[in-house]
Amino acid sequence: MTKDLTNGSPLKLIIAFSIPALFGNLFQQFYNMVDSMIVGQYIGKNALAAVGSTGCLNFLVIGFVIGICSGFNILVSQTFGAGDEKNMRSYIANGSYLCAFFTVVLTILTMVFTKPVLRAMNTPEEILEDAYSYIIIIFAGIIAIMMYNYLSCILRALGDSKTPLYFLILASIVNVVLDLIFILHFHMGVKGAGYATVIAQGLSGILCLLYIWKRYPILRFQKGELAFDIHKCLKLIYIGIPMALQFSITAIGSIILQIAVNKLGPTSMAAVTAANRLQIMFTQPMETLGLTMATYCGQNLGAGKKERIYQGVKTSTIITIVYSLLLCVIMLAFAPNLSLLFVNAKETAVLAQSALFLRINSLFYITLGVLFIYRNSLQGMGYSISPMFAGLLELIGRSVVAICFVGTFHYYAICMASPVAWILADILLITLYIIKIVLPRKREQQN
Repeated sequence: MTKDLTNGSPLKLIIAFSIPALFGNLFQQFYNMVDSMIVGQYIGKNALAAVGSTGCLNFLVIGFVIGICSGFNILVSQTFGAGDEKNMRSYIANGSYLCAFFTVVLTILTMVFTKPVLRAMNTPEEILEDAYSYIIIIFAGIIAIMMYNYLSCILRALGDSKTPLYFLILASIVNVVLDLIFILHFHMGVKGAGYATVIAQGLSGILCLLYIWKRYPILRFQKGELAFDIHKCLKLIYIGIPMALQFSITAIGSIILQIAVNKLGPTSMAAVTAANRLQIMFTQPMETLGLTMATYCGQNLGAGKKERIYQGVKTSTIITIVYSLLLCVIMLAFAPNLSLLFVNAKETAVLAQSALFLRINSLFYITLGVLFIYRNSLQGMGYSISPMFAGLLELIGRSVVAICFVGTFHYYAICMASPVAWILADILLITLYIIKIVLPRKREQQN
């Protein structure tokens, strides 16, 4: 069912919308987490390092997919908030044409350039083939990933954050079962983990499509609404491409950092893989709150309720600060135990490095939470270009640390790379929010 975020308590609406979306995002991350857990525990440290070494490359491509789908549906949330159903459906149709185009382009590019990029990243020879075997399967399934993300973003733009969750729960179960069958029974190694992920993602996308067709009459196209509209496509591209590039630019910084990690060897690679998987899982509430704000701000902007946008951003910022502090305490106390999910207890060096990464990063989780809130809020209001530069600052931060400091401070520099990137991005995003939202609000109140 659709959900109107333009009326009622911002706190209650944001929490009610965020909780199902959070579980959906957690289950989506669960795919990668299960891959790593099973690979690390049943295949070994090198296999875990192989899967982990592809993480930033995976984020470069899949992050582009997620960003462009989210960007396309900003206009869907705005037209829905304004009650303009005809234009909403037209934007959805033209967005689907663009998604098909980018699916073909990304699939071709990844098939051609993945192995050369892995070599350029200094991926150790002992794990190169496993790394390539895993990630090329994921990239071959871009069509499934694009389908699910576009359809789930449409549902969320209409205020429905529960339905994507239900399909992802089912898909995650399928993913776990297939992981175990492919790896333990058929001995397919890391390829089995790749196949399981793509099949599960495709299943969730197909289920979303069937559900939308059956349960959402508001999304059934009327005469002329399926027509290709160059002006609408340009508007979609104007918002979608910067959001996609924002993810990809951030990923490039992660690739540069991964090159530095690769030089430290399989132990550090496995440690960073385990730590990143845990960090992504535990910071999902903050990321989900940010994604919620994109829909919330989009709908309220469409309805002309700018004061509610200010109230929502303030509320979500308080929530993320409280959660960040709680998460920091958990990481400081239990990081070594959490790393055991991915790493055999005998791998003491990997466990120690993984725990160090988590503890240092957790001290800066507030800056990460703020980044999610302000970036997505600005994007939801249609400011797609400016937040992209925050991604550029993240790239600069990670790159400078990787190039200039890893040689001197070694693994400690790796642990500080992301916090430096978050702080730089926050400086820009908070400044933009003050200029575009806070100061105009004060001027209106004075008048």
